[in-house]
Amino acid sequence: MMNAFNDLMAFQRETEALAQVAGRLGWDQETMMPRGAAEQRGEEMAALEGVLHARRTDPRIGDWLAAAKAPDAAGARAVELIGRAYRRTALVPARLAAEIARVTSLAQGIWAEARARDDVALFLPTLERVVALIREKGQALAEGGDAYDALLEDYEPGATGAALAAMFAEMRPRLVSLRAAVLGAAFQPAPLQGRFAPEGQLALARQMADAFGYDWGRGRLDLAVHPFSSGSGNDVRITTRTNEGDPFNCLYSTIHETGHAGYEQAIDPAHLLTPLGQGVSMGVHESQSRIYENQIGRSRAFTGWMFARMKDTFGDLGLADADAFYAAANRVHDGHIRTEADEVQYNLHIMLRFDLERDLIAGRLAVADLEAAWNERFLKDFGHAVGRPSQGMLQDVHWSAGLIGYFPTYSLGNLYAGCLHQALRRDLPGLDESLARGDASPATGWLRARLQQFGGLRPPEATVEHACGFAPSAGPLLDYLDAKFRAIYRL
Repeated sequence: MMNAFNDLMAFQRETEALAQVAGRLGWDQETMMPRGAAEQRGEEMAALEGVLHARRTDPRIGDWLAAAKAPDAAGARAVELIGRAYRRTALVPARLAAEIARVTSLAQGIWAEARARDDVALFLPTLERVVALIREKGQALAEGGDAYDALLEDYEPGATGAALAAMFAEMRPRLVSLRAAVLGAAFQPAPLQGRFAPEGQLALARQMADAFGYDWGRGRLDLAVHPFSSGSGNDVRITTRTNEGDPFNCLYSTIHETGHAGYEQAIDPAHLLTPLGQGVSMGVHESQSRIYENQIGRSRAFTGWMFARMKDTFGDLGLADADAFYAAANRVHDGHIRTEADEVQYNLHIMLRFDLERDLIAGRLAVADLEAAWNERFLKDFGHAVGRPSQGMLQDVHWSAGLIGYFPTYSLGNLYAGCLHQALRRDLPGLDESLARGDASPATGWLRARLQQFGGLRPPEATVEHACGFAPSAGPLLDYLDAKFRAIYRL
């Protein structure tokens, strides 16, 4: 029985290593790959996915699972996760898995070109193919159940569309009320003024990553159209982007991705290249990026330190003092782009995408009608129109990559981050003194000890509950947002 366990884990280690190679190909595609290599890269990704699919459905895994006796709780959890992945992978035909890898690899380049051109028609045929393939995958995984729920399992095990819809129904009234109050307030914070050179932004971005403990010996920072983090263990890479008129885009994207990377870099090395050696779910992963970015990175203490660094780099920012800078960093404003959205409105962006992608998978919405549906819903939810496709349905990379079911985990991450922040502040009453010096290590150390080091050891909600000492709910996030923004807007 121990031999079966050891054989299973050795086989899984090689599979995890190959999956890391596939991830590195994806990183290269988004950062370094020449444009002319797109079609070949699609074939490479399809070939590697075929190898991975064959390994993940190898009949020996079933034999090992039946015979394996884990030596401890971590081993038992690893066996559980391998068994879950084995059963799910076996439901997806190898032909379909390879075709999804090939098509989504090509689709990401087509999406990037369509976004740059603001040309929806260029992207629609490819998106139709992606949605059809992912719908087929969802139906295969669901075995007669709800296809969207089956897809959610890839990103947040245990989540369902119904439960997420109920969560959003609870959050929406307070978010809409708070948004109306702050946008109607007599006091409105002034934005940053000026042009901010990309070189200065990137130099500051590295300082932000330093402040949050990013290990440069096991990572790097590059530019991408859509910021992301990639990898695990000893090779965890982050990306950002620059906008000369909005340095917050670069700096907070970097802090956000450092949160993802910090989670991966902090996992116990004993779990490397095992099912426990990565974040347990995208919702928990997002809790780390969002608490780094918002509750810590946009706090009054940390923005005070950032204000001084910004002045050193760029000179006059058009703001009177650190309090004005704090308000600018947290300004609630009309906009279209999810990744640039303020904390008050961010989850409303996710609700829109959640409803649309559910309808796409269920067949209630045709891809050809997606742009009109997006624009109509956006106008209703946000009160202003989408000006061009790159502000609307072309702004996010996720659907081109086939990541349908991913979006709601962003809001789950916000909810988890609200709980973690409440617990962190309970345990670290003097945290602001360190943040004012640009030192986030007390907070990141707390997260490392209470959550990050365990990787996939526990299911998602149990992971957060173990860290906080209480079950996750929307209350802490909504209370935090109310208190913070009513104070900033003098309500």
